[in-house]
Amino acid sequence: MERLCLLFLFILAPSLCLSEEVKEPFVAGTGPDGVQRAEVAGGSYYFKPERIVVRVNQPVELRLRNESLITPHDFILKAPEAGIDISVTLRNEPAAVKFTPAKTGVYTFYCGRRFLFFKSHRAQGMEGAVEVVE
Repeated sequence: MERLCLLFLFILAPSLCLSEEVKEPFVAGTGPDGVQRAEVAGGSYYFKPERIVVRVNQPVELRLRNESLITPHDFILKAPEAGIDISVTLRNEPAAVKFTPAKTGVYTFYCGRRFLFFKSHRAQGMEGAVEVVE
């Protein structure tokens, strides 16, 4: 019994105390046409990247795709105060959505799917944010 306790203290306990990795935001690149672009992949309860930085009053194009072969996901970004209203089903083939953010701020996007009595995909961590800056 004492050996099991030592095993827990020295091997298992440190892994339980590790904090989540801090992920750097993705700054959308601007093409020669002035459109800011980013690719967003959704999969088993994640979005990559989780945080996208764009500039206010400049057009944005997000290319969205589903990395999951079986589980359906969607991408919802509702920020009427910033002129953003997106709700699309993710497909395996990338699809583009376009908007022009009219106000700075941080706006949450998420997957709204839920299967029967399970937690929603959003509750399982499938959300991110678009940060609109000057």
